[in-house]
Amino acid sequence: MQITQTSAEGLKREFSITVAADELAGKVEERLSTVGKTIRLPGFRPGKVPMSLLRRQYGRAVLGEVLEQSVQDTTNQVVNDNGLRPAMQPQIEVVSFDEGQDLVFTMKVELLPEIEPGDFSAIALDRHVVAVGEEEVSKAVANLAKARREKSPIKRKRAAKATDIAVVDFAGTVDGAAVEALNAEGREIDLSDEAFFNAFDGKLVGVKPGENVEVKVSLPENFALEDIAGKEATFTITVKELLETTEVAIDDELAKSFGFDDVAKLNDGVRGQIEGEYTRLTRTRLKRELFDALDKSHSFDLPAGMVDGEFDAIWKQVEAEKEQGRDVLEGKSEDEVKAEYRKIAERRVRLGLLLAEVGRREGIEVTQDELNRAVIGEAQRYGGAAQQVIEYYRKNPQAIESLRAPIFEDKVVDHILGAAKLTDKAVTAEELVKEEEDGEAAA
Repeated sequence: MQITQTSAEGLKREFSITVAADELAGKVEERLSTVGKTIRLPGFRPGKVPMSLLRRQYGRAVLGEVLEQSVQDTTNQVVNDNGLRPAMQPQIEVVSFDEGQDLVFTMKVELLPEIEPGDFSAIALDRHVVAVGEEEVSKAVANLAKARREKSPIKRKRAAKATDIAVVDFAGTVDGAAVEALNAEGREIDLSDEAFFNAFDGKLVGVKPGENVEVKVSLPENFALEDIAGKEATFTITVKELLETTEVAIDDELAKSFGFDDVAKLNDGVRGQIEGEYTRLTRTRLKRELFDALDKSHSFDLPAGMVDGEFDAIWKQVEAEKEQGRDVLEGKSEDEVKAEYRKIAERRVRLGLLLAEVGRREGIEVTQDELNRAVIGEAQRYGGAAQQVIEYYRKNPQAIESLRAPIFEDKVVDHILGAAKLTDKAVTAEELVKEEEDGEAAA
């Protein structure tokens, strides 16, 4: 076997490899001998089939197996002998081969860059802290009680009150054109809900079943349909029925209906849930700020193949959004948008490689217990289908690997944050949510 390095440019390496014909022939002969010990052919006992017949019957199939194995073994040898760290699977191209001739092929491989993690103690970040007040807990508990209210139709015909639930049909138009996404039938609208009250300007209060009302509403800037986001919509609403509700007392019975012993435990549970959500938001923000800092403070060559792969995945999502009617170009040329997304792809690859290197140096690994907990967490999201989800992960190692990556990332992030300078900063819930929305818009 002859191995020659033909190119070394940046992270790219190329080798020309020749496997001698007699070496291949020897491996084919050895493989045919193994096959001949078990193969059954009419007129011959196992192990007694002539080699000439085996070669005629199975020679080409065995040769294919030998070639494939030879390429794989040689590729591994080149990687190991040269101490290479491939970023991606090597590309193999057969240059020449014929039966009885040498096998000549090229191997192209991109390497992982040399990465020297910076001084994480030099990173200074604010860690936002939100205090959960009694008023917020009380409001959340009141909403739970509200969800337990009993509803019953109002038999006498009267005007809607602010405490009623209105069953309505509505149809929306924008710029005089009907928009199917703004239509609904039999929708229940809680007139005591501030969101609906403000959206429809409270105009459903005082309306009787069978009556119509027209309401103009400014659609939000982040509305799902971008072509009408931020525009004024006109809704024609028909009240079909009114429902009155029976208030539910906030007491131990209510608490028990949610699985708590008493109201105090219910309040504690609600507080913990709110705190957990704020913790998730603060970590998301902190992680985003950390990634910004890491991206700015680290520079190294990136494997072009990894960047291309990441960009292609992003652009497929963009193309899918274009097919759904979203204006992804936003007044820019396609080349300008592609350039922006390529920078995003480069950032993702850079951060991914950096985190992987930190994890490698620090010996950070994902344990089987952590994977098991992740599988159970995924299964719990599907309720009655939980067992099927667990079985799916057991039978699909690739699916398990999709859970490993985010766990590994979080463990490396925790390690880096442990070295960084973190300063707690008190913020309101409104400020935290706004920052999260701004961060998602910028991502």
